[in-house]
Amino acid sequence: MARQPAFSSDISGFAELFETVAANIAQVVQGKDDVVQLALLCLLAEGHLLIEDVPGVGKTSLAKALAASLECEWHRIQFTPDLLPSDVTGVNVFNRATGAFEFRPGGVFAEIVLADEINRASPRTQSALLEAMEERQVTVDTTTYELPAPFMVIATQNPIEHQGTYPLPDSQLDRFLMRIDMGYPARAAEISILETHAKVDPVHEIGPVASARDVEEMMAVAREVHVASVIKGYIVDLATASRRHPLVALGMSPRASLALQRAARARAASLGRDYVVPDDVKALAGPVLSHRISLSAEAEMSGTAVSEVLAAVVAAVPVPAGRAGTR
Repeated sequence: MARQPAFSSDISGFAELFETVAANIAQVVQGKDDVVQLALLCLLAEGHLLIEDVPGVGKTSLAKALAASLECEWHRIQFTPDLLPSDVTGVNVFNRATGAFEFRPGGVFAEIVLADEINRASPRTQSALLEAMEERQVTVDTTTYELPAPFMVIATQNPIEHQGTYPLPDSQLDRFLMRIDMGYPARAAEISILETHAKVDPVHEIGPVASARDVEEMMAVAREVHVASVIKGYIVDLATASRRHPLVALGMSPRASLALQRAARARAASLGRDYVVPDDVKALAGPVLSHRISLSAEAEMSGTAVSEVLAAVVAAVPVPAGRAGTR
């Protein structure tokens, strides 16, 4: 598929190109429109994505389809127990010809980075991604190297198989703007998958429909989406309620509030609005906050799910009435 012309840098152009990219990805990841849109929103909100689910439901295909839909450089890093931090960030190598050390970039030097099975690498290697994800830069031997823009890490992990894995620490989980799961496809979608994936990999059949410059301009549009004071108050009230909930040991941090606001802005723009409404915040509370809330020991022992507590928190906070989200 040929790449479309650059979009007009406004809300309507944002929504139009968003739908184009989402439709392109949907050719590969069938029957999962909501998951595709969340992944794209995560990118345009300048965040990183953690895809967590059982094997074979399309985690890697989603990441590859997103990368293939954008005219961006992308790298895949297969995380294994013997992967070294220098394989991720890069290393200084002595060049005999010049008599000096030269820097050889690691796999993280790309606009889209697929960290496949991230929980199979050692904690030391996992932590090599921290600076890159937060600061968009890498420091090797006291020298700092800027990463390309846009920059996004898409990590996958299997939550069921724990043998030989290293759970991500809370500090690294917090660097992911969203955590989503794929889920099994509906019957009709799975039949379609059997038909389309039988002969060729659909990822190889799609081409880029947006450039890196398009993505950067869409990010700039999302940053300008208006968030009224009452919406900001609503986000803060959600944060306060999460911290006070009796079953929560660790509630939303200020970073989580900022993440929720960024994601809500991107969602509003994708729907053709230049302002955020409460529904934007509520729709994204799950994927943005579920991995940032830690339950108390009592809740863990009783088998309470984070999603249940989060739903109770959202239901308990009054929603701003009227046209609170408009300018």
